Amino acid sequence: MSEIIIDGELLPFIEGQTVAAALVAAGRVAWRTTRVQHRPRGVFCGIGVCFDCLVTIDGAGGQRACLVPARPGMAVTTGRDGDG
Repeated sequence: MSEIIIDGELLPFIEGQTVAAALVAAGRVAWRTTRVQHRPRGVFCGIGVCFDCLVTIDGAGGQRACLVPARPGMAVTTGRDGDG
């Protein structure tokens, strides 16, 4: 099984999973909060229409975790207060 790095920790994933799928499979259903009311967000639509699942991947912010296939060794940073 391959691994990605989430907030500095190794997280296993199965080939073909998106970053969001790997997070949910590991039990993380929320990984950022909204700017104003600090409400938890994770996957909502799962098809890239909304922006609830934003993360930073290999230094590029604003990536929709539901659309990005997980790759071995990719570094993902989850956000707070709306920064993904």
